[in-house]
Amino acid sequence: MHRILSALIGVFAIMSTAAPGPAADFVSTAIAGLPAQTLRVEYSSAAKLRKLPNYQTLHERFLGPRLAQLESGLGEIGINEDNIDELLIGWKPGDKEMDLYGFASGHFDRAGVARRAESQSFTPTTIAGEQAYCLQAGVAGTCVVLLDNSLGAFGPLTTLTTLLEAHAGQAPGLGADERITRLVADARKDAPIWGIALGAAIADWFSGWMSGQTTVKLDWSRVFEKVESLTYSIDAADKASLDLKLNCATAEDAATLRQLLDGLKMAQQLAWQAQNPGRDNPYQSMNVSLNDKQVGLQLTMAYSQLQLASGIGATNK
Repeated sequence: MHRILSALIGVFAIMSTAAPGPAADFVSTAIAGLPAQTLRVEYSSAAKLRKLPNYQTLHERFLGPRLAQLESGLGEIGINEDNIDELLIGWKPGDKEMDLYGFASGHFDRAGVARRAESQSFTPTTIAGEQAYCLQAGVAGTCVVLLDNSLGAFGPLTTLTTLLEAHAGQAPGLGADERITRLVADARKDAPIWGIALGAAIADWFSGWMSGQTTVKLDWSRVFEKVESLTYSIDAADKASLDLKLNCATAEDAATLRQLLDGLKMAQQLAWQAQNPGRDNPYQSMNVSLNDKQVGLQLTMAYSQLQLASGIGATNK
């Protein structure tokens, strides 16, 4: 899959903002505070990610435009990358693209941020009783709230209002969804990056990875219409390893999906050979497995292979 390698780098680059911390407590708080409509969640803890070879180069090249904009805006009000320990991002379907919002834990200075924001002419906006700083104009622009000196929240104006109400217990949060809590409980929390997706978010996740695919054209919403949930984890050590699981409605649906992914694996092997002749082909060792209603996909790549594969384009989130 052309976009899998690019996506791996993109995820490493945009999410590597963390150091060791009380991940379980943060995840519980953040899941409870996400809007109930959330269909996709991604967590990152980047103690390992900061040690990636050529991390800074990868970060600059593959930071998605929306998160790059967020990072730049946070810097303007005095919140830097090394202030953040953990990050949990949620998405829900929007009119044109998936909304982006979530929580961050770390080491913040609310008073210092207020002074810096004032010096940069950021006028605070009251959202659900909290003082927020909107980094871009309009309801679609991202706003940031520091709930205390260790927890912050961010998102578009309307979504952030819902998020803060859920965090305060004034509206239903994602923690009330048993599907989500079950998937979170089963997540690889020892991995520096893990995520889950439901419903329409599954096709969105794959289409983002496959947007550079030129040899295979598929309607991803049709491909994954019988898939109930997706979970994944990414480990970063001397190589990058992806472990992906797709939970289908029936065993027959899972068998059909496995056949399709086996076909994509072959297509990607050929594409790699054409683009990188004479180089080791990582797709030859990609494993697609079947276990009753679940399809698994495992892929491990050297960072040199990641950089070669990423030439087709950066992530779009």
